[in-house]
Amino acid sequence: MIGGTVASLPEQLLDGGAWFRVEAAATASAARRAAERLATQLGLSERRTADLSIVTAETAGNLVKHADQGTLLVRAVRTEQQAGVEIIAIDHGPGMADLVRSAGDGHSTAGTLGIGLGAIARQSSWSDLHSVPGKGTVLVAQVWSADPPEPAWAAGLTRPLTGEPVSGDAFAVRDADGRRQVLMCDGLGHGGLAAAASQEAVRAFAESPAQPPAAVVETLHRRLSHTRGAALAVAELDPDAGLVRYAGLGNISGTVIGPAGRRGMISLPGIAGHQRRQIRQYDYPITPDAIVLMHSDGVVDRWNQADYPGVLSHSPALIAATVLRDAGIRRDDAGVLVARLP
Repeated sequence: MIGGTVASLPEQLLDGGAWFRVEAAATASAARRAAERLATQLGLSERRTADLSIVTAETAGNLVKHADQGTLLVRAVRTEQQAGVEIIAIDHGPGMADLVRSAGDGHSTAGTLGIGLGAIARQSSWSDLHSVPGKGTVLVAQVWSADPPEPAWAAGLTRPLTGEPVSGDAFAVRDADGRRQVLMCDGLGHGGLAAAASQEAVRAFAESPAQPPAAVVETLHRRLSHTRGAALAVAELDPDAGLVRYAGLGNISGTVIGPAGRRGMISLPGIAGHQRRQIRQYDYPITPDAIVLMHSDGVVDRWNQADYPGVLSHSPALIAATVLRDAGIRRDDAGVLVARLP
């Protein structure tokens, strides 16, 4: 949801999350109330909900004061043991020339006390921040019900076509008997039917037995036959072999990106659920300082990691949000997933 208000907030916030265009104090307040509602739905304690309220209010307030086209995502994050709320703030400019100074208490460019970023770091369970002058800032903060889990090795986010309540893009992450696999999916078209196809792919991915990516894609192809179909790809990151195993059908882009450059991965023509050639799997080398980037055709390939010094060392969620900000297009659903060797 873009430009959400109190009246238009979805009651089923739980795992769908909500996007906000944060340009005024009223929308910042709506984002805070949405975060508090989600915390209640997830069963966070009063203390952790209060921490989350501060994190969301300070994050949204910074977008109002400093951002150009600032947007904020409120969504649930989960492990098998606990749940939490994640806040992702995306700012198109102007960025911070001195990130260390800006993050410290007492520094302000807007006549405030200058404690906002410090409060976010203190009240959140975990946070990540990256900024480039002239390009903007991305902040990710999580508040968990208990001690935060280990940092995620993969994360993604989706944004619906402007005017649509749901996205036809979806992603999923799993560890199936030691196979660390990720799925990126783009349901054909837009709206509810596209979302239904991609969510069926997510369910089938979660239920599929532990098997190589090509076999997983074959399973998803069969499961999607009653839907309008989708483009999708599955990647498996093998730290022992130093490989990414990749199989895809349709217009999903997959790339291995490292400090030395990037290498595209092959997805074959087809529509999962309806049309396919023989599904093939390809292997690509990967090093610990590289990432796997997968995205739908709602994201263009113009993103260049050299324009974002140090970003590859940040969390997958922050990298995915940066790509979505600068390469996502508004006339289509957009989905990005980033993974790295654990």
